[in-house]
Amino acid sequence: MEKWPRAKSKLTPDRRPWKVTFMGEIHNLLERHGLHEARRQASLDGQLSRICVDAAHEVLSDEALQIGITHSGFAMAALPHKKTEETVWEREGGGIKLLIESGLNDDKTPVGIPYGSMARMILLYLQTQAVKTQSREVELGSSMNAWLKVMGITVGGKTYNSVRDQAKRISQCRLTFFRVHNGAKMVSNGAFVRDAIFPIQEDENQPSFWREVVRLDESFYESLIDHPLPLREVAIRQISGKSKAIDTYIWLAYRLHILKEPVSISWHAFKGQFGPEYARMRDFKRDITGPLKLALSVYPEAHVDVDMEKGLILYPSPPPVPERRILGR
Repeated sequence: MEKWPRAKSKLTPDRRPWKVTFMGEIHNLLERHGLHEARRQASLDGQLSRICVDAAHEVLSDEALQIGITHSGFAMAALPHKKTEETVWEREGGGIKLLIESGLNDDKTPVGIPYGSMARMILLYLQTQAVKTQSREVELGSSMNAWLKVMGITVGGKTYNSVRDQAKRISQCRLTFFRVHNGAKMVSNGAFVRDAIFPIQEDENQPSFWREVVRLDESFYESLIDHPLPLREVAIRQISGKSKAIDTYIWLAYRLHILKEPVSISWHAFKGQFGPEYARMRDFKRDITGPLKLALSVYPEAHVDVDMEKGLILYPSPPPVPERRILGR
């Protein structure tokens, strides 16, 4: 379960938009006064503000501009954030509906639906490498371990079981995408990968890591090549352990750069996509505020106003990855 520190922001009681007064100030403060002063001022507002300042600093100071890739469909329909006993996971948004069916063990018991930040990071690696190499075959082994380490995840110790569990769930689940194209309902069936990411059998006293190569499912790969969404790798690194922040960042990266004019998103609509499981709106607002602030921190080009009464206003904004960088990848 992800734990988020509560901000001590003075803006919460009077419900003013905090993108303009808080998020915009973070990037301006860093650019004008540097990290030390920004941290000092942020510390007055609580731990969440300090985390946002550090994340924003890493993105603003990054010069490598390394790119990560995800399927744009995940901007509208994402994996669960925590473990679920359901064997079919359903998410819908923006004209896209995603069904994920759990795979089965050899004794016919469900493997389970992939969930949380670890599943998202494994999938981000697979998708990024597939698009960069224009190949269904993705190298694992030392390459994936090195990438996860750069993302702040060391495969070993406490994380090994988590990585293995999510890799197994990803390897064995089935996908169905529903979307409407030119008035017709389109259905795409498939999976994430054709092969198990880990060997099925392993010596308990000498556990194996990844296979050397894994093949993406042909249908998923072709759809990914047709609908890639470029992301900043440094931004993903700052939010790698926060699944809600990852989903929010992907959603913003997808929505903002295609807008022609400002768009209002009510809290009801926002909850419908990011928290339909919440019974009470106030609980959803409480839990999404931290991920939303962190996602905006690592996307300095984003122009978003947030009103705690009305909802969000999205403004046309540059994409997180400049187009010239995408063409030159």
